[in-house]
Amino acid sequence: MKYLVAFSRIFVGVLFIFSGFIKLNDPLGFSFKLEEYFSEGVLNLPFLVPYALGLALFVVIFEVLLGVMLLLGFRAKFTLWSLFLIILFFTFLTFYSAYFNKVTDCGCFGDAVNLTPWGSFTKDVVLLVFIIILFLGKKYVKPIFESNTKRIITGVSLLICILFANHVLRHLPVIDFRPYKIGANIIEGMEIPEDAQKPVFEYAWKFNINGEEKVIVTQGDYPSVEGEFIDVETTEIEKGYEPPIHDFTIEQEGVDYAPELLEEPKLVMIISYDLRKSNFKVYPELAKMIAKAKNMGYKVIGMSASGPEHTDGLIKKYGLDISFYFTDETTLKTIVRSNPGVLVVEKGTIVQKVHYNDLEDLNF
Repeated sequence: MKYLVAFSRIFVGVLFIFSGFIKLNDPLGFSFKLEEYFSEGVLNLPFLVPYALGLALFVVIFEVLLGVMLLLGFRAKFTLWSLFLIILFFTFLTFYSAYFNKVTDCGCFGDAVNLTPWGSFTKDVVLLVFIIILFLGKKYVKPIFESNTKRIITGVSLLICILFANHVLRHLPVIDFRPYKIGANIIEGMEIPEDAQKPVFEYAWKFNINGEEKVIVTQGDYPSVEGEFIDVETTEIEKGYEPPIHDFTIEQEGVDYAPELLEEPKLVMIISYDLRKSNFKVYPELAKMIAKAKNMGYKVIGMSASGPEHTDGLIKKYGLDISFYFTDETTLKTIVRSNPGVLVVEKGTIVQKVHYNDLEDLNF
């Protein structure tokens, strides 16, 4: 039991620190995931949406601290109960998401590791088992340092988490795990290889045969039966290959200009997923940046999920010499964790990406 507890302690502690740090690297991304959980179609808690970022920061920092405290053996009773309650809640959440197919990725490890809904649930069940083992053998969860040392290490860990969170929120994630990272080519990211896995579907055909309702299952072919066709239900039993970048468009009046814009040798994208939530204080500086980029031969465009009533007003108010294109809000949130944010693209390859606080870092 002593060795089992020791292994469980290291496994749970390291996993909580890793999971918390990955999300702490991108707390805004985790807050978007919480907003998805809070939406009417999932938990129906829309009143929590405005607090998503604050809750995200609290959860990820607390997650890291619990991992540190477990490894140190600091306040063992509080730590074990906190771990147990957190994992119990997330086990319920991932089961709910998987069973009802509500959220396709729990965001447990940010964009670094994508788990299926049932994979997330399995991971939480395994963690729950190890935490129960820690409860059963809690007498073996002993401190590895004296009290003052444990307090200092925990306090320093908290300070590092706060400073790190502040840095990535004011700039961009230190490590970019998304398909729109610097150096990635958007065109290549949308391509599907010829030998890619195709989706497999199962078809449940319902017929009325001699007054009796019967269901015949095939994987595509229409059944050779004598009877009256009633209905067919289609189920995807095996997913096909999905390219890293999908649902990417740059539209105006229903026309997708992405193919030609991504061939531009010098392209600047100013991205704001929702202009109503944008930081308007930086737009005068953006106007200067647009003029400078155009003088250097760059084509500059705006990309937003907001409609013309917002984009036209913004252009007029700040004198922005650009046209706005429509792109899906979720896609824009994925591209850059800044509202607004700026990308410099050369023939589809992202060569620069900056937060609005770092516009001076752009090199034209």
